[in-house]
Amino acid sequence: MTEPTKDRTLLVTGIGELVTHDPAHGASGVLTDAALVVSGGRVAWTGPAAQAPATDDRLDVEGRCVIPGFVDSHSHVVFAGDRSAEFAARMAGEPYTGGGIATTVAATRAASDDVLRDGARRLVAEMRAQGTTTVEIKSGYGQDVATEERMLRLARELTDETTFLGAHTVPAEAAHDRRAYLDLVTGPMLAACAPHARWVDVFCEPAAPTAFDADESREVLAAGIRAGLLPRVHGNQLGPGPGVRLAVEVGAASVDHCTHLTGDDVAALAGSSTVATLLPAVEFSTRSPYPDARALLDAGVAVALATDCNPGSCYSSSMPFVVALAVREMGMTPLEAVRAATAGGAAALRCDDVGTLEPGARADLVVLDAPSHVHLAYRPGVPIVRTVLRGGRPVA
Repeated sequence: MTEPTKDRTLLVTGIGELVTHDPAHGASGVLTDAALVVSGGRVAWTGPAAQAPATDDRLDVEGRCVIPGFVDSHSHVVFAGDRSAEFAARMAGEPYTGGGIATTVAATRAASDDVLRDGARRLVAEMRAQGTTTVEIKSGYGQDVATEERMLRLARELTDETTFLGAHTVPAEAAHDRRAYLDLVTGPMLAACAPHARWVDVFCEPAAPTAFDADESREVLAAGIRAGLLPRVHGNQLGPGPGVRLAVEVGAASVDHCTHLTGDDVAALAGSSTVATLLPAVEFSTRSPYPDARALLDAGVAVALATDCNPGSCYSSSMPFVVALAVREMGMTPLEAVRAATAGGAAALRCDDVGTLEPGARADLVVLDAPSHVHLAYRPGVPIVRTVLRGGRPVA
C-alpha cells in the first residue's frame, strides 16, 4: 500500500462490512460491499463500493470488515514493577481491595524516566497492534509531586488525553494525615501536573480505606476544574457509593467502573451527559461481578468500554478482549459493544473527530481479518486485527 500524502487520496475498497456509526447510513451505520475515501488524513466519503469516486491510491481489503479505531478512554500504562503474585493470590481466593496500588507506587517512584517511558511505549504499541488508535493515560502511581509530574510528562509523549490522578489512593506515609495529602494533591501537586494534563480524576470509593469519600473527591475535582482541567471519576467499583452521583453533579465527562449501581444511579446517568465507562477486563481479572450494561443501555445511558490497562487489577491492553467480554458477560450485542469501544470512548473523552468513520472524522480505521464485526466476540483471543490506519497512515 502507498501511504497517502497530504495531496493524495486513498480508496479503501472491497470492504465486506463497513461499521461507520454514521446515521446517514441508517440506524446501524453499517454498510456492506462498501468503500471509504481518505483525504488529508480524514474520512472524505463512505458508501457503496460501486459508487466510489476516483482516487490517487487504492487499498483492496478483499471482503474484510472495517471498523473505526478503538478509543481506549481509561488506562494506567505509565508504571514500573510487577504484581503477578497479587493476581495469583486473587485467583486463589483473596479479594481485591485496591491496596496493592502501594506496591506499584514504590516501584514507580524508584524507576527512571527511561524505564517508565519504555514500558509505556511497549504497552501503547500493543494497543495499536490490536486496533486502538486513541488512548487516555492517567498518572496516580507517583503520589508525590515529582513522580506524578514526570508520569504525566511521559504520558504526554504518547497522547494528548492525559489525566491527573494524584487522588488515586492515600499513600502509606500520609495515612495518619489525610488532610495533609489532600492539601498536597489540590495544591503543589496539581500545580506541577496541570500543564501536562487535560483531565482530573479521583478514586471515589468509600468502601476502600485508602481511597476517597464524596467530600474529599468533590474537593479534588473542584481544584482541578479551577486549574482548567476537565473532570472524570472512578466510581462504584468495589460497592455502591457516591461516585456516580458526584460525577453527574460536577458534569464529569465519564464515570468509570460502574460495577455496583442502584436504580437512582442509572436514572441520574440517563438524565445527564456523563458517560458510563465499563471496564469488564477488571471484573475478569478480579473475579468481581460484571456491570449490568443492558440496564444502562435500556435506560438510555451513554456507555463506553475501555481496558483500564494497569499492573494490578487488569494487565490487558486488548480492546478486542474487552468487546468479547462485554458481549459474553454484560448483555451487549456485538454492534453495541463495538460502538461503546469506539464512539462511546470518544464521547467519554469529549472528542468529536474519532470513534466514527463519518466524513470529516480522522481516518482511524481497523481492518479485521474477518467478514463481520461479530467476529470480535465470536473469536475471542484470536489476533483478528489485520491492518490499522491512524490518520490514514499505517500503524507500524
